[in-house]
Amino acid sequence: MTDDEPAAGGGSGGGRPDERHDGEERGESDVGEFTLSTFHEVSGREGRPVLTASAVANALGIDQSEASDRLASLAERGELERLSVSTDPVVWYPSELEDLTARERVVVFPKRREIVVDRPDQFTRAQLSSFAHLADTNGERGYRYVVRAEDVWRAPHEEIEALRRTMRQALGQRSAELEAFVESQWDRARQFTLRSHPEGYTVLEAASPEIMGNVARQKLDEEQIHAPISETEDWVREGEEAAIKRLLYEAGYPVRDERDLAGGDPLEIELSVSLRDYQRDWVDRFAEAGEGVLVGPPGSGKTVAAMGAMAHVGGETLILVPSRELVRQWADSLVELTSLEPDQIGQYHGGRKEVRPVTIATYQIAGMDRDRSLFDDREWGLVVFDEVHHVPSDVYRRSARLQSRHRLGLTASAIREDDRGSEIFTLVGPPIGTDWEALFSAGFVAEPELEIRYVPWEEEAENAYAAAEGRERYRLAGENPGKIDEIRYLLASHPGAKALVFVDYLDQGEAISAALDVPFVSGETPHAERRRLFDAFRRGERDRLVVSRIADEGIDLPTADVVVVASGLGGSRRQGTQRAGRTMRPAGGATVYVLATRGTREEEFARRQLQHLGRKGISVTERTIDRD
Repeated sequence: MTDDEPAAGGGSGGGRPDERHDGEERGESDVGEFTLSTFHEVSGREGRPVLTASAVANALGIDQSEASDRLASLAERGELERLSVSTDPVVWYPSELEDLTARERVVVFPKRREIVVDRPDQFTRAQLSSFAHLADTNGERGYRYVVRAEDVWRAPHEEIEALRRTMRQALGQRSAELEAFVESQWDRARQFTLRSHPEGYTVLEAASPEIMGNVARQKLDEEQIHAPISETEDWVREGEEAAIKRLLYEAGYPVRDERDLAGGDPLEIELSVSLRDYQRDWVDRFAEAGEGVLVGPPGSGKTVAAMGAMAHVGGETLILVPSRELVRQWADSLVELTSLEPDQIGQYHGGRKEVRPVTIATYQIAGMDRDRSLFDDREWGLVVFDEVHHVPSDVYRRSARLQSRHRLGLTASAIREDDRGSEIFTLVGPPIGTDWEALFSAGFVAEPELEIRYVPWEEEAENAYAAAEGRERYRLAGENPGKIDEIRYLLASHPGAKALVFVDYLDQGEAISAALDVPFVSGETPHAERRRLFDAFRRGERDRLVVSRIADEGIDLPTADVVVVASGLGGSRRQGTQRAGRTMRPAGGATVYVLATRGTREEEFARRQLQHLGRKGISVTERTIDRD
């Protein structure tokens, strides 16, 4: 087989989402426990979508007559079909198989570690996103995934067998070469561990003397390590844990952090709300590890889950956020949803400098040298990094002592456009999340409809674009006046809907604001006026706002029905997630439109913005506008 030849093709090996989740390994069991999910598991192990009774019997360790009875029971319920063939009395296959093969076609290129999928359903995309990276799409529901080392390192599975099952279900087949790569990277992510020594210092432990000598002792020096303790253990210098994790990650070996982390001064916190099952799972997984990053769509309740983590730690807590608005929202939510009193909560930003048992500070202030006392004067038991993609920066590097504390990050997208997103997981902790599809299916978060609309030029603007160069061309495309008519048309198509229009340029925001007679909120809007307008939108007293980048994150704007992105941040995938997230609430029926000027680089940038959401199981469509 050549590098370009697929290993195999065929339909996805699963059925409806509630029938395709991983189940427990099954041996002998009652007939009533034999479900279509069991059939899919056996099918995945066998590597083919049709099975004989003898194959089922061998897989489950039962006799053939019992297997035939169980298969017949599913056939009576309409979940299986049977077909007589010459080489065996009967073969069995799922009733929906023909529909699946028409709808999904999966081709694996194992040497390139690529997976090409035609029209995958949401559940398949969610499964693929747990171990592969969406490299690109063709705009016609064709998806190309690449399985990278870091995707395997971050896979949200506790056992390799669970990851194998997910792969086989998503691919509808076994790929021995691809599975061998995944297993090798799984093992690589378990070669180094940081542990606490009984005498109080930190030890770096390797899985073998060879890996310690050939990797760690080649990459680390006396700045990070005091001295060897044994062939597989080194004594770590205090405060160098973050540097060790970064250096070994860059060498291709993520480090597991299993130290006994400090709990800080005690602080009793109780929640006044009940956690959803998946939020409780997040908190339990954080409690087991002592660190982690909650990755979930906007509206999934990451903030409430973080409060659950605070209650578990039971220690004084520092919360770092990107904006002053978010400082206030955290303070209000803590009073509303926990047993904390207002005088136990401090706000630390440009306008206030309060350090209390729970202190909420902006990243900007926390990164200033004169405010280092914020980190050093109190024994924080937990540090929460909201919008954690801000963390790989000087603010965290200046705060090495925080490595000894419980750490929790929150994000809808751990992607950074400078490719430093890997540091989020090395500095804060491993990803903790739930497949977005599961949240959509359960009704906790509504899946929005996402559409890229390619807008034509107005003649005068197009001439100016043709004469321009470089960044000026991108700005002119972003500010294309033809977008105003398209925005007016889209808002008229959703009468009565609460709508946000996002812009990246102040002049464009003011022009749209004047054309629609709608307020424009930007960084130049005074804080009091900004808060008044956002509160009015939140309460439903105002149903239209034009907003700049300041609304990308850190501002609670629930129940937006429509988002129109008139101009975007150069194709930022994180920004695409945040703006789409303004509609991700249980209300449902929300729509996101991304406008791109036809024939310009905005087309490419728009696809990049929403590509990350495709990885998370959200469908994206494209439409070219022609209003001549």
